[in-house]
Amino acid sequence: MTTATRHPYLDHPGPLAFAHRGGAADGVENTEAQFRRAVETGYRYLETDVHATADGRLVAFHDATLDRVTDGAGRIADLPWARVRQARVGGREPVPLFEELLDAFPEARWNVDVKAEPALRPLLELIERTNAWDRVCVGSFSEARVMRAQRLAGPRLATSFGTRGVLNLRLRSWGLPAAVRRSAVAAQVPVAQSGVPVVDHRFLRAAHALGLQVHVWTINDPDSMHRLLDLGVDGIMTDHIDTLRKVMEERGVWV
Repeated sequence: MTTATRHPYLDHPGPLAFAHRGGAADGVENTEAQFRRAVETGYRYLETDVHATADGRLVAFHDATLDRVTDGAGRIADLPWARVRQARVGGREPVPLFEELLDAFPEARWNVDVKAEPALRPLLELIERTNAWDRVCVGSFSEARVMRAQRLAGPRLATSFGTRGVLNLRLRSWGLPAAVRRSAVAAQVPVAQSGVPVVDHRFLRAAHALGLQVHVWTINDPDSMHRLLDLGVDGIMTDHIDTLRKVMEERGVWV
């Protein structure tokens, strides 16, 4: 993919609104019920995370273990799907397979954070099997993992930068020499990292000059949402899906 090519994943007018884990503020993150609420609220872009179970099933779940958000316990990588499926998020909602979510919401586009290496190939195989290339953007904090995904799938796959890619783009925005991977479609970043500002006019100019969008996570207060949209970011990820919708409606950019 060249920087002049717009990946179909990004085919949407105006700034993108991402429901982070479906809207994590509701307490049932990464569940079909929560993603359904986001879709019914009007969200087209949904953010989730994937892990592979011990028997290779791909689940939509953020943590490496079940302990924090479910009534179950244990590392997902050490448990078979038969055990993981018994856990309930918030004590009531089952842990979904990512394939089930793709099927349940055929119009949705997914931003997928690959949390561990064993989940990468099952994810790419699922995207291939369901022909979901236009519906999924793959990201990870590991730049090596995202680059592996790109090498395996080629330009059909939309990817964002890992931590190293974001750092190189930040350095480039300051006028310093840094190699930036041209196959990505977006830089998905926090406002600041370790006290160092990431999102500012220079960072946006550098990204846009390379044909990259900038999506910012995880923004939950309306003042920050307005400030980032004024700055010109291309997308915002939020736990508070009603708040972001209201802000974008006020600005006339909710689609």
